Amino acid sequence: MEKKFTTANFDAEVLQSDKAVLVDFYADWCGPCKMMAPLVEKLAAELDGVAVVGKLNVDENEDIAMKYGVMTIPTLMVFKGGQPVNKLIGVQSKDVVEKMIREA
Repeated sequence: MEKKFTTANFDAEVLQSDKAVLVDFYADWCGPCKMMAPLVEKLAAELDGVAVVGKLNVDENEDIAMKYGVMTIPTLMVFKGGQPVNKLIGVQSKDVVEKMIREA
């Protein structure tokens, strides 16, 4: 299951992770975000142990979204070694997202 990232756990769960981390920046009211939710959940299960996959609600954690320049949702961002290394905006296919994670 995907993790839930918040302002309180972002540093520990994302920035200090020794694995690549996919962060799905989303909002509950966002239609395209809802379309991506099953894909993100599936990737979390398939990549367990290889990468960390989770979601961050931009309405509840505006400071993190602003820090990383998230202006459009869904935004999928991969972090490695505490830094963002890749980003996709909008609805994406599972293959594209998985390739982005594995490249990190």
